[in-house]
Amino acid sequence: MWNIVLTAILGLVGWFATNIHREQQRLSVLLNRTREEIVQCQLNIAEKYARKDETTANFERMVDKLDALDAKLDRFLEMQSKYNKGTL
Repeated sequence: MWNIVLTAILGLVGWFATNIHREQQRLSVLLNRTREEIVQCQLNIAEKYARKDETTANFERMVDKLDALDAKLDRFLEMQSKYNKGTL
């Protein structure tokens, strides 16, 4: 009787150990896939999006161009107002 009980207990322990080992292997595979997907995502982000320093430099260039355009418009409006005052 004692041998039957010990065999049943050892059988259950072995079954649980086998299932735990299989689950650990499955989780290891999933973890590796997740790591690969994260690396791929990081590469995609690096390809698709601009870096902060590039964006800042482009924005500063755009602001400089707008300032130059604003100055030209101011000069043009001053010339127009002088011209209109002279003809009236």
